[in-house]
Formats: sequence, structure tokens, C-alpha cells
Amino acid sequence: MKVQTGLDVLLNDKKLQESFTGNSALLCHNASIDSTYTHAALQFKNMFGDRFVKLFGPQHGFSTDVQDNMVETDHVIHPFFKIPVYSLYSETRIPTDEMLEGIDHLFVDLQDVGCRVYTYIYTLTYLLEKCSSKAIEIVVLDRPNPINGVDIEGNILDLDFESFVGRHPIPMRHGMTIGEVALMHQKFWVTEKANLRVVKMLNWDRKMFYEDTQLPWLLPSPNLARIESSYTFPATVLFEGTTLSEGRGTTQSLEIVGHPKIEPFLFYENILSKAMKASKLEGFKFRPITFLPTFQKQGGKVCGGIQIHVTDKFIYKPWRAGQLLMRELYHYLGDDFGWKLPPYEYNYDQHPIDLVNGTDKLRHWVVNNETVKDLDAFEDLDAYKQQLNAIKIY
Repeated sequence: MKVQTGLDVLLNDKKLQESFTGNSALLCHNASIDSTYTHAALQFKNMFGDRFVKLFGPQHGFSTDVQDNMVETDHVIHPFFKIPVYSLYSETRIPTDEMLEGIDHLFVDLQDVGCRVYTYIYTLTYLLEKCSSKAIEIVVLDRPNPINGVDIEGNILDLDFESFVGRHPIPMRHGMTIGEVALMHQKFWVTEKANLRVVKMLNWDRKMFYEDTQLPWLLPSPNLARIESSYTFPATVLFEGTTLSEGRGTTQSLEIVGHPKIEPFLFYENILSKAMKASKLEGFKFRPITFLPTFQKQGGKVCGGIQIHVTDKFIYKPWRAGQLLMRELYHYLGDDFGWKLPPYEYNYDQHPIDLVNGTDKLRHWVVNNETVKDLDAFEDLDAYKQQLNAIKIY
């Protein structure tokens, strides 16, 4: 059966709508649509009329048209809705008292990608923390985890490497819906609780990948235009911490990785294919390619590189695939390989790669040319799985 998102559930339940009696605001983006492709903001205007008083946008903006890290969005008055649109990726990532004034119910309708290095869940947890001392109900309209709610992979974030791409002790592939992130936050990560309500989806099963939901995929951020990109994202996002291109400025961003000094066939045939065979990793293929980023890292330069093709989602381990590719490219490129320098997501001191990884140990794993089997030691997931079992709502 087709999945109904939290937004669809709200729209189909008049009694639920009537339980929201005060002024409402909405934190949303481009992918915040219902089953008829109607944007949530239009539906809120229809539902609540003049009681729909404010909009909020996360990183990349309400319109999801702003690129990359530390590229901020302005606050505006929306030309159609005639209400303020406040950016929570601006001079502040935390809503101010002024922004929250006059709001009784603040709805959150954001499509997440199931990976720790994706900032929408931290916009949500900042919002929860800010509203814990206010009489504002936070209502999360739940949406699917596109890479399923069963598979969990990667190291738990070391809080010494906390940033806006990693605020909480979760693995790279965390296995939660955004509604469950809110519940996890309230139960385990804070002592001062917010007034939280999660509107559950109907017909969603934890084993589902996004195409199983029968829902349309709309890009939740400018560089994830294809559902395939969400499957490769936990692997390729690692390269944000390097000077290599992760495909921004191409039509296959976050599915490809490259650099002008890579000869792709030589690298693949002589090095990467042998490393992949030794790793015993399955469920995906690396393919040598050449591409030309039009902007961002290596913009205007022809890059040799690799595309990741997922052939079996059920056994594919993206975190391991990305770490393997990182290790091989580091030693292949030598001095031409560069770790990105700070600042990165408003951290001006630590290595960006360590913020992405949530630890500095994986950088040392790459430099020391350690084995893929050694990655097992980075995963200590038992306590996290117990916490996840305590808050699961599906």
C-alpha cells in the first residue's frame, strides 16, 4: 500500500486538524509535498487561514535553491503567502525569541536522508531545545527514511567532534525517521523536554527503501535530485572533508568522486578493483568516469574519478564503500590529495574530515592504510540499538 506521510495523515484527519486551535507555523522545504504534489505551505494556508502566520526554512532555504555549506539564506516576506519566511541557516541556526513570538504550534515537515551528515535533524533538535522553555507545541509530520529504518552502519559520533553535521551520538547511517530523531532527542539527549507531538506515517515499514513507498522523490537539497543519490550519500559525503570533488556542479552530484590528477581507468584497473576484491564488500560497483564540475570544488577542471552504482541495496554498505574509496584515493594521489581546511559548518578549528567522520581515528585509518576489516572496530552499536528500540514507532 502507498505510504501516507505525516502531512497526508494530517490532511485526511479533520479531528486532528481541529486539535490545533492557535496560530501555526511551518518549517519545510522543496520536498514538503502531499500525495497530490501540493506543497505543505499551500495546504496549511487552506487549513488554517489567517492562523498560519510564519514559515521557516532549513539549510538550503525554504525554496531549497541555495548551494553547499555556510552559504546562508536571508529572511524574507513571502510574496504569495504574505508572511515571514525565517531562515534557520542564516546568522543563526537557532530560532530567536522574536521568530517564535505568536506561535502556538510549529510544524516540521522535512525529508531527511537517513545519514548523520545531513543538517535537517539538527535544525529540528535546536528547535526542540529552544522551545523547551516555551508554550509552543512542536509537531513533526513524519516522513520515510529513504535508505530504510533497519540498516545501521558506521561509528558513533564522538562529541569532541560535535558540529552542525553531527550534534548527537548516532552512527553515520542512523536508521531513524525524522520523527524518531525527535523522540530520541527528547528521551536520551536532553533533560529539559519540549512539548512534542509526532504525526506518524501510515503503511511505512522499516524495511522499505524510498521507491517501496510509492511516493514521489523531490530533491530535499539541491544536490540530491535523484533517489540514487541518497543511497550513495553516506559514502560520498565523506569527500566533503577533502579537496576532491564529490560531483557538485554536475548532474550526478554525490554519486561520483574525482580529481584532475586521477587517470580513472588506470586507478580502477590497477588499484581500486584489487582493493575492492580484497575487501569482500558487495552490493555495489565502482566505475571509472571522467566529469567536469561547473562550480564548487575543482570547478571548470576535467576530473577523472569513480561513480558508485548500487546493485543490491540489501547488502550494500555505503559507509565502508566510502572509507575504502577514500583510502585508495589518498594513497594513489599522494601529495595531490588534500584534506579540506577549516572553516566547515561554522567550526573554525578542527579538520572538516574529522567533523564529517565524527572522529579523527578514521583519518588516521586512511593515512595508515589499514584494512577494511579494521573498520569493524569503529562500530560499537549495541547501546545505540537499545536506545533505538526504546523509541521506535514503526
